[in-house]
Amino acid sequence: MSKKNKTEHANRIAENRKARFEYSIFDTFEAGIVLQGWEVKSLRAGKGGIADSYVILKNGEAWLLNAVITPLNSASTHIHPEDSRTRKLLLNKKELKQLIGAVERKGFTIIPLTMYWKNGLAKVQIAVAQGKKLFDKRETIKQRDWERSRQRLVK
Repeated sequence: MSKKNKTEHANRIAENRKARFEYSIFDTFEAGIVLQGWEVKSLRAGKGGIADSYVILKNGEAWLLNAVITPLNSASTHIHPEDSRTRKLLLNKKELKQLIGAVERKGFTIIPLTMYWKNGLAKVQIAVAQGKKLFDKRETIKQRDWERSRQRLVK
């Protein structure tokens, strides 16, 4: 494992492991997330998840839905944290136009792949994807099994 992969793995908050199996990934983008203070603390404690989340485009803005950030027990008493609230994603206009074009014209969907720290800021890697059919999933399973057996043969 290279040094880059070790640091990338250390900075990872959450990963959508089912995404690459359920969807064909076409293009990826890096987006910032608008978070509240208690959410940042919870993410630093490793209490975040994006397994069943997705991205919608509304009024020219990207929004992350169903991403769960579990509040810490030590959260302040005057706030009532909502663990799966809708969070705004920060993208520039060019990236938003590309996403809007892909979703509206071509019928793709936008899913989050990973959530990670970059220079002290929480980022999400989102992907333009299309759902796989059952036969595509079988092909993915065959490829994965072949790679495993090939690695065994190489050893």
